[in-house]
Amino acid sequence: MSDMTATNHAAVLTEQRGRVLIVTLNRPDQRNSINGDLSVGLVAAMKRLDDDPGLTAGVLTGAGRGFCAGMDLKAFARGDDIGPFFKFVEHGTRKPLIGAVEGFALAGGLELALACDLLVASKGAQLGIPEVTVGLFAAAGGLLRLPGRVGYARAMQMALTGRSITAEDAAQHGLVAQLTDAGGALHAALMLADEIAANAPLAVAASKQLIRATQGVTEEDFWKLQASSFTSVFKSKDAKEGPRAFAEKRSPEWTGT
Repeated sequence: MSDMTATNHAAVLTEQRGRVLIVTLNRPDQRNSINGDLSVGLVAAMKRLDDDPGLTAGVLTGAGRGFCAGMDLKAFARGDDIGPFFKFVEHGTRKPLIGAVEGFALAGGLELALACDLLVASKGAQLGIPEVTVGLFAAAGGLLRLPGRVGYARAMQMALTGRSITAEDAAQHGLVAQLTDAGGALHAALMLADEIAANAPLAVAASKQLIRATQGVTEEDFWKLQASSFTSVFKSKDAKEGPRAFAEKRSPEWTGT
């Protein structure tokens, strides 16, 4: 199913394919840089992903030559409100989100990618947080998340020098889950999203949240966190449908309830 819900001039486009929502940053002439309109559109798209029981996973990509070049400095200078963007990168989505990166993910663009759960990137794509070169620092989660993805030393080097790394280097460090040839990131991300969306929605969302919650917590804290998800998943209709479908040798019909 394809359900285009945004106009062609919108800063963020959405398209539903089955149980997957494709979200496209749509400011290609500005390298998909983040201004007020994109910030609002991004949050609205992610709210749709989380609120719609007919959706299991999302894919975030950029129109044109790259993923996102970060903050629109001209918009920033004139006082554009990008507060919704900062709220999104802080809290992320409840459901799995895959970033499909072509060309570049720089500054806030890389921080947006870091808010995704999995990254698929084309070979040669540039990833970096060059904010120090324009008198700023990576304030949208990059300094928090990057050390856990590429290691302390590489993250420190990237943050202090502003130097980018390639998608190939990022894959070796575990930041990128899958590499593709140029132009293939979105297709590969959709294949991965379809694989995820074939599974029970509540179980998928809970698994994502619990893996994220393991970062920096004790085992005791983790078991407490897991207990809060146990009832909602194991007592759900999908938890009954899965074993029933297995016994009947058919594909399960998930409802997300």
